[in-house]
Amino acid sequence: MGLETKPLSTLHEKASYDPADFDVPNGREEEWRFTPLSRLKGLHDGAAVVSGGGVAVSVEAAPEVTVETVGRDDQRIGKAYVPADRISAQAYAAFEKATVVTVPREAVASAPTVLTFAGGGGVAYGHTVVKLEAMAEAVVVLDHRGSAVYADNVEFVVGDGATLKVVSLQDWADDAVHVSHHHAQLGKDATFRSFVVTLGGDLVRLSPSVSYTAPGGDADLTGLYFVDAGQHLEHRLLVDHSQPNCRSNVVYKGALQGEGAHAVWIGDVIIRVEAEGTDTYELNRNLLLTDGARADSVPNLEILTGEVAGAGHASASGRLDDEHIFYLQARGIPFEEARRLVIRGFFGQLIEKIEVEELRERVMAKVEAELAG
Repeated sequence: MGLETKPLSTLHEKASYDPADFDVPNGREEEWRFTPLSRLKGLHDGAAVVSGGGVAVSVEAAPEVTVETVGRDDQRIGKAYVPADRISAQAYAAFEKATVVTVPREAVASAPTVLTFAGGGGVAYGHTVVKLEAMAEAVVVLDHRGSAVYADNVEFVVGDGATLKVVSLQDWADDAVHVSHHHAQLGKDATFRSFVVTLGGDLVRLSPSVSYTAPGGDADLTGLYFVDAGQHLEHRLLVDHSQPNCRSNVVYKGALQGEGAHAVWIGDVIIRVEAEGTDTYELNRNLLLTDGARADSVPNLEILTGEVAGAGHASASGRLDDEHIFYLQARGIPFEEARRLVIRGFFGQLIEKIEVEELRERVMAKVEAELAG
């Protein structure tokens, strides 16, 4: 399977399953200029060879859901997503076993299905497919923990009229490196809700993307990240509107503290010629809590048709609002507590959107621990 091109757009023009179709990044390319390549541990140039304990995948599935571990030749793999950069293609070429989660037609999962990715050290590659057949409904949790150098691809295939809600938690150990692509392919009148929480790891680069195969698709992408000293957390989103009357909404918020804390958010939205009636909006906000932290935020909107219902984006990075802090202190609240209250409010509406109560409480506790630290 060779090179594919997308000539109608200047965003993400190349796609291939073969790593050789992509040049080795040197850091001057637009898609790599923010990423510290030396910290990728060889994932970008082929030097990262499978070793050590790898990443163990365990699944706690709802009774209505089928989970399989399959080989590379399974026909369901690689149908929804073609890798869009060298690391993604390397992950596709190098994984040995894939996890396939299937929700049958019209089934409504009675509990979340939780996939735990536990790093045991060393280098690993992975692949996951989550497929909802027509009119099905499910909640899926991807929980990443432990230590590893890990690259993977995740395909979400959401059938006609189906509803998939995903929570992806990056709670890695301090030395972990994780580069991942999450792609959702939406059928007619399909609904996709994604919530990404990125807290742990030395370097995490996550690329969620959405495509539509029929009218009526509805995607909501939400993200939260907290960057500490020396961490590099990067989120690169792509929503490709190629069908009429589809919707997308993106909201990502982050807080940064400590010397060398670096957050990168890239939001790409394409509205192709045939995608009349598109309604889309993307928002990124960053709170810089200390000196020495840096946030790069780049929203991109490429509109190739004049017939849209709505299209816009916004991005802001700044420090805590002194007026908010002063207001709370004037009512007898000490500075540190006032600071925590403002940051809780900044994240609060997002965290309330997490479907699973246990995860919602876990994320809030993690944020509180970050603030206390």
